[in-house]
Amino acid sequence: MITKPYIISLAPTGIIPTKAQTPHVPVSQSEILDTVAECLELGVQMFHLHTRTPEQTHNSDPQQYGRLIEAIRTLPGGQQAILCVTTSGRQNPSFEERARILDLDGDMKPDMASLTLSSLNFQRSASINEPDVIRQLAARMQERGIKPELEIFDFGMLNMARVLMDEGLVDGHAYANLLFGNISSAQCTPLQMATLLREVPDNLTCCIAGLGRFQLQANLFGLMFADGVRVGLEDNIWYDQQRSQLATNVNLVKRIRQLGEQLERPLMSSQALRDRLLSDSSTL
Repeated sequence: MITKPYIISLAPTGIIPTKAQTPHVPVSQSEILDTVAECLELGVQMFHLHTRTPEQTHNSDPQQYGRLIEAIRTLPGGQQAILCVTTSGRQNPSFEERARILDLDGDMKPDMASLTLSSLNFQRSASINEPDVIRQLAARMQERGIKPELEIFDFGMLNMARVLMDEGLVDGHAYANLLFGNISSAQCTPLQMATLLREVPDNLTCCIAGLGRFQLQANLFGLMFADGVRVGLEDNIWYDQQRSQLATNVNLVKRIRQLGEQLERPLMSSQALRDRLLSDSSTL
């Protein structure tokens, strides 16, 4: 079991959960800010951000993301936190639309941006990620000094990460989420999780996520054997396996902290994580 300091990456909102499904999902800027503020106090170092329209649908407006980032930076601990925005192909597969967010600058500029490394199916929708678009997004992130948050759902995507590294499109110390339990991807079993993690290169920091009812099992695996966990209502709105108790982002983070303490594994500081992941990034 790993005993070095671990990472918590929080995905508080996502694209799918709505207030009709759970009143706890933060969708307005003020709700997201309140969630981030509480979780900063709990030691969360990284935030994977989505914004929504007033109708709760996905919002790709870069300025809305920029205003959210700017506001988070004013919170206690917000300057040190790593803020990641989405370039998801779930709503729009085109490079031009997805790359607009990478032009944010100054206090609105994100530290990282998500990069899904292949197309894949979810339960009721698809995320379309053509090879050329993946490379274009990686190149634009590199040009802008924004670190890619590699989204890896299976062995093919891990291989694509290696390809991008070999091509020089992902450089320095990289970061990835390994996500398990999706209907068409790697499953949340000890064998599949351990085998995928074993193939991760040394220069890739990995957090483990589980989708839906697999969140807790995947997070336990991440605390024991990986660099940390990704957790949040984007991936699972329920606290328990029986789906009798709706989760909040705060109680999901508190559970991770309790498990980390029981495993006698310390939490990494936000500054230490910035030094690991972003010290080689451009300051454009």
